[in-house]
Amino acid sequence: MRLNQCQNFHDFRRMARQRLPGPIFNYIDGAADDETTYRRNTEAFEACDLVPDVLRGVAQVDMSVTVMGQKLAMPVYCSPTALQRLFHHDGERAVAAAAGKFGTMFGVSSLGTVSLEEARKISGGPQVYQFYFHKDRGLNRDMMVRAKAAGVQVMMLTVDSITGGNRERDKRTGFAIPFRLNLAGIAQFAAKPAWALNYVTHERFRLPQLDGHVYMGGGAMSISRYFTDMLDPAMSWDDVADMVRQWGGQFCLKGIMSVEDAKRAVDIGCTGIVLSNHGGRQLDGSRSAFDQLAEIVDAVGDRIDVMMDGGVQRGTHVLKALALGAKAVGLGRYYLFPLGAAGQPGVERALDLMRIEIERAMKLMGCKTVAELQRRHLRFR
Repeated sequence: MRLNQCQNFHDFRRMARQRLPGPIFNYIDGAADDETTYRRNTEAFEACDLVPDVLRGVAQVDMSVTVMGQKLAMPVYCSPTALQRLFHHDGERAVAAAAGKFGTMFGVSSLGTVSLEEARKISGGPQVYQFYFHKDRGLNRDMMVRAKAAGVQVMMLTVDSITGGNRERDKRTGFAIPFRLNLAGIAQFAAKPAWALNYVTHERFRLPQLDGHVYMGGGAMSISRYFTDMLDPAMSWDDVADMVRQWGGQFCLKGIMSVEDAKRAVDIGCTGIVLSNHGGRQLDGSRSAFDQLAEIVDAVGDRIDVMMDGGVQRGTHVLKALALGAKAVGLGRYYLFPLGAAGQPGVERALDLMRIEIERAMKLMGCKTVAELQRRHLRFR
Protein backbone atom coordinates (compact mmCIF):
# COMPACT_ATOMS: atom_id res chain seq x y z
CA MET A 1 0.00 0.00 0.00
CA ARG A 2 1.25 3.50 -0.90
CA LEU A 3 0.66 6.62 1.17
CA ASN A 4 -1.61 8.29 -1.40
CA GLN A 5 -3.87 5.23 -1.24
CA CYS A 6 -4.49 5.69 2.48
CA GLN A 7 -7.94 7.17 3.06
CA ASN A 8 -8.55 6.57 6.76
CA PHE A 9 -7.25 5.32 10.10
CA HIS A 10 -7.63 1.68 9.09
CA ASP A 11 -5.50 2.15 5.97
CA PHE A 12 -2.72 3.79 8.01
CA ARG A 13 -2.87 0.97 10.53
CA ARG A 14 -2.51 -1.63 7.77
CA MET A 15 0.39 0.29 6.22
CA ALA A 16 2.15 0.57 9.58
CA ARG A 17 1.71 -3.16 10.14
CA GLN A 18 3.36 -3.82 6.78
CA ARG A 19 6.37 -1.62 7.53
CA LEU A 20 7.04 -1.93 11.26
CA PRO A 21 8.53 -4.94 13.05
CA GLY A 22 5.85 -6.83 14.95
CA PRO A 23 7.01 -5.77 18.45
CA ILE A 24 7.00 -2.07 17.45
CA PHE A 25 3.59 -2.27 15.76
CA ASN A 26 2.12 -4.10 18.73
CA TYR A 27 3.58 -1.57 21.15
CA ILE A 28 1.51 1.12 19.36
CA ASP A 29 -1.52 -1.08 18.75
CA GLY A 30 -1.68 -2.94 22.03
CA ALA A 31 -3.39 -2.18 25.31
CA ALA A 32 -3.78 -3.62 28.80
CA ASP A 33 -5.08 -7.04 29.82
CA ASP A 34 -7.92 -8.17 27.51
CA GLU A 35 -7.91 -4.80 25.69
CA THR A 36 -11.60 -4.36 26.49
CA THR A 37 -11.28 -0.64 27.15
CA TYR A 38 -9.25 -0.16 23.97
CA ARG A 39 -12.12 -1.58 21.90
CA ARG A 40 -14.78 0.21 23.92
CA ASN A 41 -13.16 3.61 23.29
CA THR A 42 -14.19 3.52 19.62
CA GLU A 43 -17.38 1.53 20.14
CA ALA A 44 -18.66 4.33 22.40
CA PHE A 45 -18.73 6.72 19.44
CA GLU A 46 -20.54 4.16 17.31
CA ALA A 47 -23.34 3.94 19.90
CA CYS A 48 -24.12 7.61 19.34
CA ASP A 49 -26.01 8.90 16.27
CA LEU A 50 -25.80 12.34 14.66
CA VAL A 51 -29.01 14.27 13.95
CA PRO A 52 -28.18 16.93 11.32
CA ASP A 53 -29.83 20.24 10.52
CA VAL A 54 -30.32 21.19 6.85
CA LEU A 55 -30.69 24.37 4.81
CA ARG A 56 -28.40 26.31 7.13
CA GLY A 57 -26.23 28.09 4.56
CA VAL A 58 -22.90 26.42 5.29
CA ALA A 59 -20.82 27.36 2.26
CA GLN A 60 -18.00 28.20 4.68
CA VAL A 61 -17.24 26.69 8.07
CA ASP A 62 -14.87 27.78 10.85
CA MET A 63 -13.22 24.80 12.56
CA SER A 64 -11.03 26.86 14.90
CA VAL A 65 -11.20 26.57 18.69
CA THR A 66 -9.44 28.15 21.65
CA VAL A 67 -8.37 25.79 24.42
CA MET A 68 -6.25 26.66 27.45
CA GLY A 69 -5.56 30.01 25.84
CA GLN A 70 -4.24 28.43 22.63
CA LYS A 71 -5.87 29.11 19.25
CA LEU A 72 -6.09 25.95 17.12
CA ALA A 73 -7.03 25.99 13.45
CA MET A 74 -8.98 22.77 13.93
CA PRO A 75 -10.45 21.13 17.04
CA VAL A 76 -7.97 18.25 17.28
CA TYR A 77 -4.40 18.11 18.55
CA CYS A 78 -1.59 15.56 18.55
CA SER A 79 -1.47 14.10 22.05
CA PRO A 80 2.05 13.71 23.45
CA THR A 81 3.25 10.12 23.27
CA ALA A 82 6.46 8.36 24.24
CA LEU A 83 9.26 6.83 22.18
CA GLN A 84 8.28 8.26 18.78
CA ARG A 85 11.67 7.71 17.15
CA LEU A 86 11.09 3.98 17.58
CA PHE A 87 8.25 4.28 15.08
CA HIS A 88 10.11 6.48 12.58
CA HIS A 89 13.60 7.95 12.77
CA ASP A 90 12.23 11.53 12.65
CA GLY A 91 9.87 10.93 15.56
CA GLU A 92 8.65 14.09 17.28
CA ARG A 93 10.33 16.23 14.63
CA ALA A 94 7.87 14.93 12.05
CA VAL A 95 4.88 15.44 14.35
CA ALA A 96 5.92 18.96 15.35
CA ALA A 97 6.38 19.99 11.72
CA ALA A 98 3.05 18.48 10.65
CA ALA A 99 1.14 20.01 13.57
CA GLY A 100 2.68 23.40 12.81
CA LYS A 101 1.65 23.14 9.17
CA PHE A 102 -1.97 22.49 10.17
CA GLY A 103 -2.04 25.11 12.91
CA THR A 104 -2.72 22.78 15.78
CA MET A 105 -1.19 21.82 19.10
CA PHE A 106 1.30 19.01 19.67
CA GLY A 107 3.28 17.78 22.62
CA VAL A 108 6.53 16.24 23.75
CA SER A 109 6.57 13.58 26.46
CA SER A 110 8.95 13.07 29.36
CA LEU A 111 9.73 9.88 27.47
CA GLY A 112 10.06 11.76 24.19
CA THR A 113 12.99 11.07 21.88
CA VAL A 114 13.50 14.67 20.70
CA SER A 115 14.18 17.52 23.11
CA LEU A 116 11.61 20.11 24.12
CA GLU A 117 13.89 22.80 22.78
CA GLU A 118 14.34 21.27 19.33
CA ALA A 119 10.62 20.61 18.96
CA ARG A 120 9.87 24.22 19.91
CA LYS A 121 12.12 25.44 17.08
CA ILE A 122 10.38 23.23 14.50
CA SER A 123 6.78 24.32 15.08
CA GLY A 124 5.36 27.75 15.73
CA GLY A 125 2.15 26.17 17.02
CA PRO A 126 1.21 25.67 20.68
CA GLN A 127 3.37 23.11 22.48
CA VAL A 128 2.43 20.92 25.42
CA TYR A 129 4.90 19.20 27.71
CA GLN A 130 3.44 15.95 29.01
CA PHE A 131 5.29 14.81 32.09
CA TYR A 132 5.15 12.28 34.90
CA PHE A 133 5.45 12.90 38.62
CA HIS A 134 8.74 11.62 40.02
CA LYS A 135 9.81 10.67 43.49
CA ASP A 136 12.62 13.18 43.00
CA ARG A 137 10.84 16.50 43.63
CA GLY A 138 13.91 18.38 42.43
CA LEU A 139 13.62 16.64 39.05
CA ASN A 140 9.96 17.69 38.83
CA ARG A 141 10.90 21.32 39.49
CA ASP A 142 13.77 21.21 37.02
CA MET A 143 11.51 19.83 34.30
CA MET A 144 9.09 22.72 34.73
CA VAL A 145 11.87 25.31 34.70
CA ARG A 146 13.26 23.76 31.51
CA ALA A 147 9.85 23.72 29.85
CA LYS A 148 9.26 27.37 30.71
CA ALA A 149 12.65 28.33 29.27
CA ALA A 150 11.88 26.38 26.08
CA GLY A 151 8.69 28.37 25.50
CA VAL A 152 6.24 25.58 26.24
CA GLN A 153 2.75 27.04 26.65
CA VAL A 154 0.95 24.22 28.48
CA MET A 155 2.10 21.78 31.15
CA MET A 156 0.21 18.49 31.02
CA LEU A 157 0.67 16.16 33.99
CA THR A 158 -0.31 12.54 33.37
CA VAL A 159 -2.10 11.26 36.47
CA ASP A 160 -3.20 7.76 35.41
CA SER A 161 0.25 6.17 35.10
CA ILE A 162 1.71 5.90 38.59
CA THR A 163 2.58 2.35 37.53
CA GLY A 164 2.71 0.68 34.13
CA GLY A 165 -0.29 -1.17 32.68
CA ASN A 166 -0.25 -4.93 32.00
CA ARG A 167 0.48 -4.93 28.27
CA GLU A 168 0.54 -8.59 27.40
CA ARG A 169 1.37 -8.17 23.71
CA ASP A 170 4.73 -6.69 24.75
CA LYS A 171 5.36 -9.57 27.12
CA ARG A 172 4.77 -12.11 24.35
CA THR A 173 7.54 -10.61 22.19
CA GLY A 174 9.80 -9.58 25.05
CA PHE A 175 9.52 -5.95 23.92
CA ALA A 176 11.43 -3.61 26.22
CA ILE A 177 13.56 -0.48 26.04
CA PRO A 178 16.51 -1.06 25.84
CA PHE A 179 15.69 -4.02 23.57
CA ARG A 180 15.62 -7.39 25.31
CA LEU A 181 13.61 -9.40 22.79
CA ASN A 182 12.82 -13.09 22.94
CA LEU A 183 13.28 -15.31 19.89
CA ALA A 184 9.80 -14.54 18.56
CA GLY A 185 10.47 -10.81 18.80
CA ILE A 186 13.89 -11.08 17.14
CA ALA A 187 12.38 -12.99 14.22
CA GLN A 188 9.79 -10.28 13.70
CA PHE A 189 12.49 -7.61 13.58
CA ALA A 190 14.48 -9.68 11.09
CA ALA A 191 11.43 -9.75 8.80
CA LYS A 192 11.50 -5.92 8.47
CA PRO A 193 15.11 -5.05 7.58
CA ALA A 194 14.23 -1.56 6.28
CA TRP A 195 13.21 -0.47 9.77
CA ALA A 196 16.40 -1.91 11.26
CA LEU A 197 18.54 -0.12 8.65
CA ASN A 198 16.90 3.22 9.45
CA TYR A 199 17.31 2.62 13.17
CA VAL A 200 21.04 1.91 13.03
CA THR A 201 21.94 4.57 10.43
CA HIS A 202 20.41 7.54 12.27
CA GLU A 203 21.45 9.20 15.49
CA ARG A 204 21.54 7.21 18.70
CA PHE A 205 18.18 6.55 20.34
CA ARG A 206 17.89 8.59 23.54
CA LEU A 207 15.45 10.29 25.88
CA PRO A 208 16.63 13.93 26.00
CA GLN A 209 14.18 14.98 28.74
CA LEU A 210 15.61 12.33 31.06
CA ASP A 211 19.32 12.40 30.21
CA GLY A 212 21.19 11.26 33.28
CA HIS A 213 18.22 9.33 34.62
CA VAL A 214 17.26 6.69 32.02
CA TYR A 215 19.95 5.12 29.86
CA MET A 216 19.45 3.38 26.54
CA GLY A 217 22.74 1.51 26.36
CA GLY A 218 22.15 -1.20 28.94
CA GLY A 219 23.05 1.17 31.75
CA ALA A 220 21.27 2.12 34.91
CA MET A 221 17.59 1.91 34.04
CA SER A 222 15.14 0.57 31.50
CA ILE A 223 11.77 2.08 30.63
CA SER A 224 9.92 -0.52 32.70
CA ARG A 225 12.11 0.25 35.72
CA TYR A 226 11.50 3.96 35.12
CA PHE A 227 7.82 3.38 35.90
CA THR A 228 8.47 1.17 38.91
CA ASP A 229 11.48 2.96 40.40
CA MET A 230 11.22 6.65 39.52
CA LEU A 231 7.51 7.46 39.40
CA ASP A 232 5.79 8.20 42.68
CA PRO A 233 2.58 6.25 43.42
CA ALA A 234 2.20 8.43 46.53
CA MET A 235 1.47 11.50 44.35
CA SER A 236 -1.35 13.48 45.96
CA TRP A 237 -3.57 16.46 45.20
CA ASP A 238 -1.37 18.58 47.48
CA ASP A 239 1.68 17.68 45.38
CA VAL A 240 -0.09 18.66 42.18
CA ALA A 241 -1.40 21.91 43.70
CA ASP A 242 2.21 22.86 44.49
CA MET A 243 3.20 22.22 40.86
CA VAL A 244 0.28 24.29 39.54
CA ARG A 245 1.44 27.21 41.70
CA GLN A 246 5.07 26.78 40.63
CA TRP A 247 4.18 26.76 36.94
CA GLY A 248 1.94 29.81 37.14
CA GLY A 249 0.33 29.29 33.74
CA GLN A 250 -1.78 26.88 31.70
CA PHE A 251 -1.75 23.58 33.58
CA CYS A 252 -3.66 20.48 32.51
CA LEU A 253 -4.26 17.09 34.12
CA LYS A 254 -4.45 14.15 31.72
CA GLY A 255 -6.22 11.02 32.89
CA ILE A 256 -9.14 12.54 34.81
CA MET A 257 -12.25 10.33 34.64
CA SER A 258 -14.48 11.14 37.63
CA VAL A 259 -16.57 14.21 38.43
CA GLU A 260 -15.01 14.41 41.87
CA ASP A 261 -11.49 14.57 40.42
CA ALA A 262 -12.57 17.11 37.81
CA LYS A 263 -13.86 19.36 40.59
CA ARG A 264 -10.59 18.96 42.51
CA ALA A 265 -8.66 19.99 39.41
CA VAL A 266 -10.71 23.20 39.28
CA ASP A 267 -10.17 23.83 42.98
CA ILE A 268 -6.37 23.66 42.76
CA GLY A 269 -6.22 26.06 39.81
CA CYS A 270 -5.84 23.82 36.77
CA THR A 271 -6.99 25.41 33.51
CA GLY A 272 -7.65 22.18 31.62
CA ILE A 273 -8.36 18.48 32.03
CA VAL A 274 -8.15 15.64 29.53
CA LEU A 275 -10.63 12.83 30.04
CA SER A 276 -8.53 9.81 29.14
CA ASN A 277 -7.98 6.15 29.96
CA HIS A 278 -4.57 6.24 28.26
CA GLY A 279 -5.90 4.57 25.13
CA GLY A 280 -6.87 1.51 27.17
CA ARG A 281 -3.21 0.94 28.05
CA GLN A 282 -3.48 1.28 31.83
CA LEU A 283 -6.65 0.10 33.65
CA ASP A 284 -8.56 -2.35 31.49
CA GLY A 285 -12.28 -2.21 32.20
CA SER A 286 -12.28 1.54 32.77
CA ARG A 287 -15.01 3.66 31.23
CA SER A 288 -14.48 5.36 27.88
CA ALA A 289 -13.79 9.08 27.97
CA PHE A 290 -16.59 9.75 25.50
CA ASP A 291 -19.14 7.99 27.72
CA GLN A 292 -18.00 10.06 30.71
CA LEU A 293 -17.78 13.38 28.87
CA ALA A 294 -21.29 14.82 29.35
CA GLU A 295 -21.29 14.17 33.09
CA ILE A 296 -18.01 16.01 33.60
CA VAL A 297 -18.83 18.89 31.23
CA ASP A 298 -22.07 19.44 33.15
CA ALA A 299 -20.16 19.52 36.44
CA VAL A 300 -17.18 21.74 35.57
CA GLY A 301 -17.34 22.75 31.90
CA ASP A 302 -18.10 26.38 32.75
CA ARG A 303 -14.97 26.63 34.94
CA ILE A 304 -12.27 24.62 33.16
CA ASP A 305 -11.48 23.54 29.60
CA VAL A 306 -12.52 19.92 29.16
CA MET A 307 -10.81 17.83 26.48
CA MET A 308 -10.87 14.11 25.77
CA ASP A 309 -8.94 11.43 23.91
CA GLY A 310 -9.25 7.73 23.20
CA GLY A 311 -10.60 5.79 20.24
CA VAL A 312 -10.92 8.75 17.85
CA GLN A 313 -10.73 7.48 14.27
CA ARG A 314 -13.06 9.77 12.29
CA GLY A 315 -14.05 13.40 11.95
CA THR A 316 -17.57 12.43 13.00
CA HIS A 317 -16.14 11.10 16.28
CA VAL A 318 -14.64 14.53 16.88
CA LEU A 319 -17.97 16.25 16.16
CA LYS A 320 -19.76 14.00 18.65
CA ALA A 321 -17.28 14.91 21.39
CA LEU A 322 -17.55 18.62 20.58
CA ALA A 323 -21.35 18.43 20.65
CA LEU A 324 -21.13 17.00 24.18
CA GLY A 325 -19.00 19.96 25.27
CA ALA A 326 -15.36 19.01 24.71
CA LYS A 327 -13.24 22.03 23.80
CA ALA A 328 -10.84 19.93 21.70
CA VAL A 329 -10.05 16.27 21.03
CA GLY A 330 -6.70 14.53 21.31
CA LEU A 331 -5.37 12.13 18.66
CA GLY A 332 -2.92 9.35 19.52
CA ARG A 333 -2.81 6.18 17.44
CA TYR A 334 -4.53 8.17 14.69
CA TYR A 335 -1.22 9.95 13.95
CA LEU A 336 1.20 7.32 15.30
CA PHE A 337 0.33 4.71 12.68
CA PRO A 338 0.96 7.13 9.77
CA LEU A 339 4.13 8.31 11.53
CA GLY A 340 5.40 4.72 11.63
CA ALA A 341 4.29 4.08 8.07
CA ALA A 342 5.66 7.19 6.36
CA GLY A 343 7.12 9.78 8.75
CA GLN A 344 6.15 13.44 8.36
CA PRO A 345 4.29 12.95 5.04
CA GLY A 346 2.20 10.28 6.75
CA VAL A 347 1.28 12.53 9.70
CA GLU A 348 0.46 15.38 7.31
CA ARG A 349 -1.81 13.17 5.22
CA ALA A 350 -3.58 11.91 8.34
CA LEU A 351 -4.16 15.44 9.66
CA ASP A 352 -5.32 16.60 6.23
CA LEU A 353 -7.82 13.76 5.99
CA MET A 354 -9.07 14.59 9.48
CA ARG A 355 -9.41 18.28 8.54
CA ILE A 356 -11.39 17.35 5.41
CA GLU A 357 -13.62 14.96 7.36
CA ILE A 358 -14.40 17.54 10.05
CA GLU A 359 -15.15 20.25 7.49
CA ARG A 360 -17.38 17.94 5.45
CA ALA A 361 -19.21 16.66 8.53
CA MET A 362 -19.81 20.17 9.86
CA LYS A 363 -21.40 21.15 6.54
CA LEU A 364 -23.55 18.01 6.54
CA MET A 365 -24.57 18.78 10.12
CA GLY A 366 -25.58 22.34 9.16
CA CYS A 367 -23.03 23.91 11.55
CA LYS A 368 -20.87 26.84 10.48
CA THR A 369 -18.85 26.95 13.72
CA VAL A 370 -17.85 24.48 16.39
CA ALA A 371 -20.02 26.38 18.89
CA GLU A 372 -23.11 25.50 16.85
CA LEU A 373 -22.63 21.80 17.58
CA GLN A 374 -25.05 21.03 20.41
CA ARG A 375 -26.33 18.00 22.29
CA ARG A 376 -29.60 18.22 20.40
CA HIS A 377 -27.58 16.94 17.43
CA LEU A 378 -26.95 13.61 19.21
CA ARG A 379 -29.02 10.55 20.07
CA PHE A 380 -27.66 7.67 22.13
CA ARG A 381 -28.82 4.15 21.43
